Amino acid sequence: APSILSADFAKLGEEVKRIDGLNVDYIHIDVMDGNFVPKITIGPDVISAIRKYSSLPFDVHLMINSPQNHVERFINAGADIITIHTETEVHLERLIKKIRSYKNINNEKKMIEVGVSIVPSTSPSVLEYIIDELDIILIMTVNPGFGG
Repeated sequence: APSILSADFAKLGEEVKRIDGLNVDYIHIDVMDGNFVPKITIGPDVISAIRKYSSLPFDVHLMINSPQNHVERFINAGADIITIHTETEVHLERLIKKIRSYKNINNEKKMIEVGVSIVPSTSPSVLEYIIDELDIILIMTVNPGFGG
């Protein structure tokens, strides 16, 4: 899936609209908080603003500390998929269940989907106990906060 991290942020709506015309399954949106990763990108208000430019599902990749405190805002902004990091969440299974409990505001017949991401230094074995609960697994090949 294309990531908007490489987009021209001054023309973000146009860039998202351009992706909408391609043969892709969803748009990947990296959210960085400056704490879990060194960079800061976008928040729920920007996601809400660009939602009108695409009918494709938005996979919102939360590279943030304490994602449990923020998932609802990103879902209400138009996320279809929430991807969280194993490294930021002590109660991963609990947060996955919480995310799955939300209806998708873009399609009331669907629930929000869940992805989990791991950084290069984390063993994929940490996913064994939750793998059946996941729609997406993102195994990063670069440290979070940098394009790869």
